[in-house]
Amino acid sequence: MTSRHQSVDRPQVLFVCVHNAGRSQMAAALLAHHGGGRVRARSAGSEPARTLDPAVVAVMAEVGIDLGRERPTAVTDQMARTADVVVTMGCGDRCPVHPGSRHLDWDVPDPSGRPVEEVRLIRDQIHGRVRALLGELLPADPRGPA
Repeated sequence: MTSRHQSVDRPQVLFVCVHNAGRSQMAAALLAHHGGGRVRARSAGSEPARTLDPAVVAVMAEVGIDLGRERPTAVTDQMARTADVVVTMGCGDRCPVHPGSRHLDWDVPDPSGRPVEEVRLIRDQIHGRVRALLGELLPADPRGPA
C-alpha cells in the first residue's frame, strides 16, 4: 500500500481517540514496538486528557512497553493530512478525516475507569488489530520470520 504521503520505507499511522489517554496511546506504542522503526506511529485526541489512564500504563508495562513518560496530545489537521493511515477509535465526528489518507474506524471500548482485567482485554484486542495493520503496511520478509 502506498499513498501520496508515504515515504518509500516508512508509512505514517495516526491513532486518534477522544482523550488520547488509553486506546490511541496503546495502539501507537504497539505499532511502534512491532514495527521496529519501519513505521511511524503517532497518537492524539480530539479532547486530550491531562494524563494517561494508570491502568493503561500498567497493562502496557506488562508487555514490556513503558508509557510512563507519554502525555496526551491534541490532534491537528496537519497530523491527519500527513498520515498515510488514520485510525479512529470512538471519537465520531470529532476525529479528522482527509482525502488521500486511508481511514479506519476501530470499534474498541474505552478503557477509562475500567479495572485492569478489562483493560488487558482491550489491550489484547488493539494488539491483534495492530498486528493485522502492520501486516498490511509492511511487506513480508522473504527470509521468513526471525
